[in-house]
Amino acid sequence: MPLNATIEDVRSLVEDLNFRQKVDRSLGLIREAWQEYGDRLTVANSLGKDSSVVWHLAKQVSPEIGGFIVTTRFKPAETVQFMHDTVAVYPELAVFSNDEAIPDRLYETDPDTCCDILKVEPTRRAIDELRVECWVTGLRCTEGRTRTDFQEIEERDSGLIKLNPILIWNEREVWQYLALYSVPVNPLYAEGYRSLGCSPCTRISQGADERAGRWLGTNKCGGECGIHTRPLKG
Repeated sequence: MPLNATIEDVRSLVEDLNFRQKVDRSLGLIREAWQEYGDRLTVANSLGKDSSVVWHLAKQVSPEIGGFIVTTRFKPAETVQFMHDTVAVYPELAVFSNDEAIPDRLYETDPDTCCDILKVEPTRRAIDELRVECWVTGLRCTEGRTRTDFQEIEERDSGLIKLNPILIWNEREVWQYLALYSVPVNPLYAEGYRSLGCSPCTRISQGADERAGRWLGTNKCGGECGIHTRPLKG
């Protein structure tokens, strides 16, 4: 697939392309992937603002594109309701979770293991059961310190392409797109959240880093749940 930018290219694209050019580039990336992978392509929808943009972009490319949601027992009630509302409109979004027993308050004592069990494992299962060869995410390189080195097209697992079509968008452009196309968003953003996760591990935060409110007070603060950094196949 073309447009496989280097890290230096990605950084310049963030600054050099305007909003319309970024939208067109994102649509082009999804379109090329859809033409190549067809029903082996799926969109990972986290129910956050970035996923809402990517899902809307994908549906412009083809209404036949499907996706999946990974949810956990600790998701806020608002996110759960937003998930139900979204799936009611798009039943092609398959929902995955892991209901196995875990130690009480594991999110405090070992947040990495908690995320691995509740988020990474069901993501692996989704990739396997849906026979995915290309998954599309809402990851952006401008979100925070742990996301600066990702690429628009990656193959972190052999035989599994990860496409990050809005990698070079900034936060303002995400909200610009959502407003322009009247895309529904998780109501928690209206309360001041900038990045959404599980209730015990997400706080409202200020500053340049959108993800600063995630896992606040732990060594995982502002970090990753693991779906973008851990192996998802094999």
